[in-house]
Amino acid sequence: VAVALVASASAFVPMQNARMPTKLNFEYGEYDDKLWDNDAKKDVYNKWDPATPRSAKNFNPFETFKGNSPDTSGIFPGESRYKDPTRGDVSFAIMMAEKAEAEERAANPKAGSEPGCPGCKN
Repeated sequence: VAVALVASASAFVPMQNARMPTKLNFEYGEYDDKLWDNDAKKDVYNKWDPATPRSAKNFNPFETFKGNSPDTSGIFPGESRYKDPTRGDVSFAIMMAEKAEAEERAANPKAGSEPGCPGCKN
């Protein structure tokens, strides 16, 4: 009888190392938790390779998806792991300078950056 009680009581004792530690295999972008201003975006854009598959370190920060811009890891609002970036100051003068740069980028896109390339969301 005593053996039966000990055996049934051991069912309620937690097992040692019953769980395996979990490691998230997601790597955030270079500017994670840093200022995500136009200079940071230009830096990421200059490192972007359209022929290489899109990742947290290889994406076009000026690409839009459903009207939204990506965070510092190339993740768009509504997707898992999206983090609202720390944005820089804005003013009308800064916005006009950024608009001129955007028009220059649109007129002279990177080679291989057409929609559907491995490094693009669209």
